Amino acid sequence: MAGWVPADALGRRVLCGTEYGTVRYVGSVPPTAGIWLGVEWDDPQRGKHDGTYEGTQYFKCRHPRGGSFIRPNKANFGVDFLTAIKGRYGLNENQNGQNGIENTCVFGNKTVEFVGRDSIEKKQRQLTDIYPILPYLIQNQNLILISEKGRSDIRHIDLSKNLVSCWDTVIDIASQVPNLETLDISGNKMKFPSTSISVSNAFSKLTTLALNQTGITWTEVLLCAPGWPVLEELYLTSNNITVLERPDHVLQTLKLLDLSNNQLLDGSQLHLIGHLPRLEQLILTNNGISSVRFPDAEFGCKTKMFPSLKRLAINDNKISQWSEINELDKLPSLQVLECRNNPLMDTEKNPETLRQLIIAKISQLEVLNKSEIFPDERRGAELDYRKIFGKAWLAAGGHWDPERNKPSEEFLAAHPRYPSLCLSKYKSNSEVAFLWCSHLCTCAFLYLEYGVPEEGELKGQQPLTLKNQLLTLTIKCPDNPEQKPVEKKLPESMTVQRVKGLLYRLLKIPGSELKLSYESSKLKGKEVELDNDLKPLQFYSIENGDSVLVRW
Repeated sequence: MAGWVPADALGRRVLCGTEYGTVRYVGSVPPTAGIWLGVEWDDPQRGKHDGTYEGTQYFKCRHPRGGSFIRPNKANFGVDFLTAIKGRYGLNENQNGQNGIENTCVFGNKTVEFVGRDSIEKKQRQLTDIYPILPYLIQNQNLILISEKGRSDIRHIDLSKNLVSCWDTVIDIASQVPNLETLDISGNKMKFPSTSISVSNAFSKLTTLALNQTGITWTEVLLCAPGWPVLEELYLTSNNITVLERPDHVLQTLKLLDLSNNQLLDGSQLHLIGHLPRLEQLILTNNGISSVRFPDAEFGCKTKMFPSLKRLAINDNKISQWSEINELDKLPSLQVLECRNNPLMDTEKNPETLRQLIIAKISQLEVLNKSEIFPDERRGAELDYRKIFGKAWLAAGGHWDPERNKPSEEFLAAHPRYPSLCLSKYKSNSEVAFLWCSHLCTCAFLYLEYGVPEEGELKGQQPLTLKNQLLTLTIKCPDNPEQKPVEKKLPESMTVQRVKGLLYRLLKIPGSELKLSYESSKLKGKEVELDNDLKPLQFYSIENGDSVLVRW
């Protein structure tokens, strides 16, 4: 309703064209005549000054050029919730009784009769029946109030990018929707409580709340949180959250927290939310984080923080050290990690090598950057990690003799998982684990797959020349003894599909009929299936001297 200035205009949200803003001043601006509105724009590029005109400060803005004056007829203060619904669905109670015409409508000079209009309008007046499309109706309709009770069937409301200017208004709306479960209030720059408020039952069933781009701070979140007793998902992207506080006795049911695009002053503040008992997913994209630390846990141990955290996103941050990845292995439940677009990603030229290092460093990871980690990939990554840093392990005091194996603290800090990958062939809580056999009353040793790397296995980082990438392999056909073994030099980057193409030229058997596996020269009799045609040989950790077994 452009041109209308409500009595409580100060602090209200307005829409001018396509730009949103908040009214910071209502009154005259000499020497011009009439009433002006001083507006602080959401987009500071829309403004002209900081609220000062001709040397007089009429209002203040956070941005030095974020404000301007507009006439009231340029400002749209929005409409109330009920009016918007009636306007959208034609629920005007007076229109049918006028002029004695109940079921007709005039288009130009033509009168059109609507058959069955009464029954349609009766259904439209049942506002509980339109709840499935209610989110689409509310969104971007400049709604500010709700004034009719009885919407017991409505469970999801989208009020994003509207003109809501106060959290109290949100409480008023929610209190009239008793079964509300999902609420999106994003894009509304609002005034939130600055002190403790009385707890309302308006959000007693709310499980999902989006407060993106509302200007809320973490302190204000905690002041409102007592009113969200069963909240499970909270979205707080692009706000003014720079400092965190510990959420004592609130947000204890939270399973997902999105803090993306908030510039946290210090990554160590994550400790303050580390004891949310049910938090399973934490999204920290573009938060300016450069370090992650869990000082309560030693190398190779698990932290007590984030006990239920399964999914973590730390994309677009400032993480540049491998020590931060080591810290993530301390999270007891971490299964899914996204860490793209960090400076650390530039430390390795080969993306596949980078991926393998992360997999080897985080023991429980199942998905990395939205790509599943299969058992063979993990095994290959851990074997390569064990070999690549073997010389550094020896130089730091590592040894094949357990009694002389005393790697330095510096090495353990850089490679906390290395000892668990390079134990002797027995695994234990301390040195050896015992399996008590109830029938024999004896004990047996648990076999660990990898063991300490042998001297011949140790390798350093070698230049990526073609010579260093070639593997000398023996091609065997175990089911066809007449076919003699053939020795071939193949690039480790060659895919399984291309190997099948090579074998077609040798054996004249179509690649689609070939089944490949390989046998390690160190583990005779154990075969590993090459089951993904698009993966390179290095994915399966094939080494010089291994045999490729071909069947069809």
